[in-house]
Amino acid sequence: MNNYEGFNESKQFKLILLCALFFTALLVSNVISAKLFSIGSIVLTAGIITYPLTFLITDSISEVYGKATAKRVVIYGLLSNVMMIGFFYFAITLPPAGYWPMQAEFEAILGAVPRMVAASLIAYSISQLWDVHLFHKLKEMTKGKHLWLRNNGSTLTSQLVDSCIFVFIAFYGTMPLPALFAMIGTQYLVKIGFALADTPFIYLTVKWLNGNTSTKQTTEEATAHVS
Repeated sequence: MNNYEGFNESKQFKLILLCALFFTALLVSNVISAKLFSIGSIVLTAGIITYPLTFLITDSISEVYGKATAKRVVIYGLLSNVMMIGFFYFAITLPPAGYWPMQAEFEAILGAVPRMVAASLIAYSISQLWDVHLFHKLKEMTKGKHLWLRNNGSTLTSQLVDSCIFVFIAFYGTMPLPALFAMIGTQYLVKIGFALADTPFIYLTVKWLNGNTSTKQTTEEATAHVS
């Protein structure tokens, strides 16, 4: 089936809305990741609240609009990240007003360590493009069936790739290897929970994008595979 067959103004509006949500979740993730929070003995970055949403959106776009469109969204997201970081650094270099006492705090939050920025951008680029690639490989293998399988298969592997790349680039040499692996494992377990939980939502999103007519699988089927 041609991904753009029947493409109309309604589908265009929905794609624009999804892209807006994607860029919002992506950019917000990079800003709020400066905060660490703990749940018991588990320490996580606040970005884990919003970043998993980006994989749900790219999978939805892949399913309905095709691989090329999803890859473009990922690349535009990378460019948006680079622009955001550039604007942040420019804002930091502006001379602060004499009566404004927040320059140090401003730099601490928005002036991320270059190594962290590099880790984030590299991990994002590789994991998101892998997610799109594997999603469509699984779609070919299953002949377009089992949306839950390609959604979870692509997201779970790409989240592992993202965690490994980010942690090793950002923290290698600053802590023992066992601590790095423990950090990766902890983050990945949480991401698994998010990935499995979003399965019913990709069915609902794809159904909405297709005008409630093209998705044969139901949310009940999706929920059954999660549980």
